[in-house]
Amino acid sequence: MVSSDFRPGSPNWIGLGSADLAESELFYGSVFGWELGPPGPNGYGFFRSAGRTVAGVGPLTEAEPLPAWTVYFAAADAARAAAAAERSGGVVRVGPTEVPGHGRFAQLTDPTGGRFAVWEAGGTAGLEAVGERGALCRAELHTSDPPGALRFYRGLFGWRSRSADVPGVEDTVLRPADGEEEFGGIAGVHPRVDVGWLVHFAVADALLATDEVRRLGGSVLVPPERVPTVGRIAVLADPFGAQFALLEPEGPRR
Repeated sequence: MVSSDFRPGSPNWIGLGSADLAESELFYGSVFGWELGPPGPNGYGFFRSAGRTVAGVGPLTEAEPLPAWTVYFAAADAARAAAAAERSGGVVRVGPTEVPGHGRFAQLTDPTGGRFAVWEAGGTAGLEAVGERGALCRAELHTSDPPGALRFYRGLFGWRSRSADVPGVEDTVLRPADGEEEFGGIAGVHPRVDVGWLVHFAVADALLATDEVRRLGGSVLVPPERVPTVGRIAVLADPFGAQFALLEPEGPRR
């Protein structure tokens, strides 16, 4: 599960590029109970659960022309990370940008086509709630070249990895260079899942949450399936096409 330690190279922020902020608030509010605070001058706002920030959301931009979720990884220096990504065959979509009073970010694309970003903490270290119901709990990269992607991210963040050890599943589990939490993985391409980083949100019941997504006009790309030792996972898309996953963790519900 994602940890709030936000060690270098671990996920510390997620952001949604939305075609309609009001409709996105209705959708994610119904599925997860989120509320959207008043957007700032640039149209960027924050989804909150029980008063704590669980995601950012903003209008589509030239760099992010289609509705999608973006995973941000903690970096000590966003400019240095962007330069290193470019030297390793990645693309800098948005160069290092200051968010006054909060930090700096850069939006990048890895050599296999996966979009992601880095966040250099200033006044804001990262999300206020992770690893619990209705919040980010896992990030998984779907790519046509898992070994190549792993080489790129190891060089950029120093990630450690291991085989998932799940029967019938070819997946690499990821840890930050400094820390033991397993925050995500790298998997091959699924025919109905976009290439790139897929955010997972923890839920108490993946079946009920999937039904709610369908009722609200979202799409079910991969219906809820049990993954041994992990839990029940479903891959979905919101009404505008932004893909995300649900994870009902294995074990007793809290």
